[in-house]
Amino acid sequence: IHMYFCPSPYGTGTHDVRAQGLGSLLSNLLQWILAVPIIFHAFNGGRLILYEIYGNRAEESMLRWMTGLGIIYLAILGLVMVMGNQSVSPFIFWLAMIAVASILSYGVGARIWRGGHSIFWWLQRVSATFLLVMIPAYMLFMHLTPVASQEAGIVIPVMQKYFIQAVYLLLLAGTLYHAGYGIWSLMSDYLSSPTLRRGLALLVTLVMLVFGWVGVTVIGSI
Repeated sequence: IHMYFCPSPYGTGTHDVRAQGLGSLLSNLLQWILAVPIIFHAFNGGRLILYEIYGNRAEESMLRWMTGLGIIYLAILGLVMVMGNQSVSPFIFWLAMIAVASILSYGVGARIWRGGHSIFWWLQRVSATFLLVMIPAYMLFMHLTPVASQEAGIVIPVMQKYFIQAVYLLLLAGTLYHAGYGIWSLMSDYLSSPTLRRGLALLVTLVMLVFGWVGVTVIGSI
């Protein structure tokens, strides 16, 4: 839903129509409110990674850091929304974010690779680390004004367009896997029957594939 209704920085046609309808103060406020639980979940996931994988047991200190970083991020996001006149190079921005996310993901993945867990559990933790960087970056990027979007319908370099599409596809895949496995893991705790658990896994997979198809369609129209 977010991907369909939020205007793309490179949108033309139907994207421009949606941008005009959503470019209000109320829309920004609702999107900022939506960011609160998402950022809390992301930073709390980082805290759990430090606790579960790196053995950091300083709960009070980590909670303070999580809260403080969350407030700082939300303040910056709100300021960017209100100002609405910032500019950033999409290529440089996403190149830096992917580099940071990849380094952190590699560090976590390498540490837990030989832990005896399933590949699905391993991918869940690695995707969580990747999204810890990419989701806050994406929410911030959507409210920055890339140079290429300052004039509606402007033609951007083909390679940059494909790069942004690749970034969004990577973000979509990581988000759907992390969400799907998280839902299955949470709900399967209440199912004792292996048959029901397999059925749940199939249902979640089908739902995520539908969302994936919608996401790929939207990204392809950028």
